[in-house]
Amino acid sequence: MTSPELSPAATGPVAPGAAPSALRKPYVNYVLGVLTLVYVFNFIDRQILSILMQPIKEEMQLSDTALGFLSGISFALFYATLGIPIARLADRKSRVTIISISLGLWSFMTALCGLAQNFWQLLGARILVGVGEAGSGPSSHSLIADYVPLEARSSALAIYSTGIPIGLLIGFLAGGYLEEIYGWRAAFMVLGLPGLALALLVRLTLREPQRGLADGKPRMAGAEQASLREVAQTLWKRKSFRHISIGVGVQSIAGYGVVQWMPSFLHRSYQMTGGQIGLALAIIIGLGGALGTAAGGHIADRLARRDIRWQMWVPAMGGLMAAPFAIGVYLSHTAFATLAWFTLPVIFSSVYLGPAFAMTQALAPIRMRAMAAAVLLFAGSLIGLGIGPQFVGILSDLLYPYYGDESLRYAMLTVSMTIFWAAAHYWSASKTLIDDLALENESVALKIAMPDK
Repeated sequence: MTSPELSPAATGPVAPGAAPSALRKPYVNYVLGVLTLVYVFNFIDRQILSILMQPIKEEMQLSDTALGFLSGISFALFYATLGIPIARLADRKSRVTIISISLGLWSFMTALCGLAQNFWQLLGARILVGVGEAGSGPSSHSLIADYVPLEARSSALAIYSTGIPIGLLIGFLAGGYLEEIYGWRAAFMVLGLPGLALALLVRLTLREPQRGLADGKPRMAGAEQASLREVAQTLWKRKSFRHISIGVGVQSIAGYGVVQWMPSFLHRSYQMTGGQIGLALAIIIGLGGALGTAAGGHIADRLARRDIRWQMWVPAMGGLMAAPFAIGVYLSHTAFATLAWFTLPVIFSSVYLGPAFAMTQALAPIRMRAMAAAVLLFAGSLIGLGIGPQFVGILSDLLYPYYGDESLRYAMLTVSMTIFWAAAHYWSASKTLIDDLALENESVALKIAMPDK
């Protein structure tokens, strides 16, 4: 795992009170690599249910609406709402400790899913997976922002965000084959337990940096703690942040709706086995998503040297390029054609992650960064993960009398079109981005006024 080029202000292991010059690039690379690995485990455990839904449906005799609730809103409701108070804690206390405890909890509960004997037991375990994962994202975003300066932050957060497709790759590939050979219960346990060892590694090797270190404005943790009302008022005043949050939420409806249900769609429409589905989606979503995510952050950082608004134009263009290909995905009549069409929207729709995360950290005051990340993840989770899989499941059940097992195909096609809506919000965010960034940071305003020639 390598990092983007970092300025001298963001270079090694630090303790609270350390000066910016004390940072060293090798340790920044290590921190970014470990946090990315944590995010990989986050998405292995979050999305493993998707590859296992069909055998769970058959064993427990569940409807698509029930599966949508299990994979979507039951997880998202606790993940999103608890993310806010945990992020508030992360703006005052050790983010490293919060990440390690969160990782240990969700990993243990993922393994426990394999022991569930009915819908309600599985639901309870999945809720606690969401509770655990609520503490990881905002704390990680805030840590990275304190290690990496603004000009490289989109690339760094894009590298971190490759944890999503890599986690999906491992989850689909390992989950598919484990389910096919040993059953869905073994898949939960085998993929959940390794996170306990990673939680220990995080706690023992990552160090807590001084807040604002990479921006040259270090302060001690807990200083000037903002009230929830102040945080809400501050973020709401930044129109670009409002549009980024809505855009991420809406795009997540399509993203989670498709990812959660794609294995069931391939099984029902093309009778693919768990192993075949896992391999195909591991390659397409894992490798394609990683390529799109990393490229999006890198391209946005390079183009932003000329105009900072490219940080929002890149996600908007990615969404507009991704949506039309969904028509080919769901109106094809062979598995090969469906999967071939699916490759391009996966790549294009992934480019928004690095720029959206980076601009959120840039727009938020230093003392509110974890909270700002939590608000963004709240939108992506409660709106996207809460609504996306649930809406696909409900729509599939409604269409079943007309299309039978093919009802899922048309439900997913409908939901995937929301990416057009997301692109409109990214474009709207670009219109006020310069003014909103200048409000927060005079040094940012100077960089905007004097871009690279």
